[in-house]
Amino acid sequence: MRTLTRTTAEERRHLPLSTAGVAIRAAEGDTVAAGGERFIGYAAKFNSRTAIGNPLKWGFYEEIAPGAFTKTLQEGDARMLIDHDSYYVVSRVSAGTLALAEDALGLPVDSALDIGLSYVSDLKANVRNKNITGMSFGFYVVKDDWALEDVELNGQTAQVEVRRILEVRLIEVSAVTFPAYEDTEAELASVASALVSRGDQAAIEKRAKFRPELRDLLRLVGKDIADPDVVVPAAREAPELMQVEGEPGESTRETSTPETAPADADGTEPAETTRTGQEPRVLRMRGLAARYGLQRSSS
Repeated sequence: MRTLTRTTAEERRHLPLSTAGVAIRAAEGDTVAAGGERFIGYAAKFNSRTAIGNPLKWGFYEEIAPGAFTKTLQEGDARMLIDHDSYYVVSRVSAGTLALAEDALGLPVDSALDIGLSYVSDLKANVRNKNITGMSFGFYVVKDDWALEDVELNGQTAQVEVRRILEVRLIEVSAVTFPAYEDTEAELASVASALVSRGDQAAIEKRAKFRPELRDLLRLVGKDIADPDVVVPAAREAPELMQVEGEPGESTRETSTPETAPADADGTEPAETTRTGQEPRVLRMRGLAARYGLQRSSS
């Protein structure tokens, strides 16, 4: 078993509505928001094992240990957002509008709701109408343990890896529309962010045998992913190339007609390229990296 103390990639974890217990409730003596209501719920639960990706091949199981938020709640200044979007700031610890604390179950959230913000009124309506279906939190891992365990599946014993998160640096909590991973690519991004924090080349290669796309998510141009300081490219490096394939502003829309660059001086024919000079697959993976928060820590 190995304990890591490095902070590298931002990660996000989600709780569905049934577990997060999201609700709007009346507040006593609330002078912040007209109407006197607050948002409550859980952004995380302790000792609840979750499958991240496919634990039998390219994923792992994960659980959060009690006390993982103790230090960050004492030192940090977390915000509450909607769908991890920093434009939609609902509340903030230092402003006195967001209360975060550990209890026996996990990380409860208690936020003021200022309906002077139009999107807060929307948030209230969406919670009541069950359009908001869970909570999530963005964090950097400070300490974690990785261990191998035997599990029983369909009458057979299989060995899986279990990650236990011991300490995090909390960035934000969010009310979210999609509390579960929407597709395999989103799961890949989550696995990749954990592998960045882990910094174990053998663990990367083991999973890349099943999902080669992980190498794309873990590669900086001209860098070696064996270097623990190398992580996936952040949106700041090439914002024009960071849109996710299929979304507005997508940079790969003009790559349907490949162009061939001139031959090198030694006569070697270069690989086929696109008008952007980037392979569409790489662009898509960069977009996923930006979309799901795979970026370098600022610390």
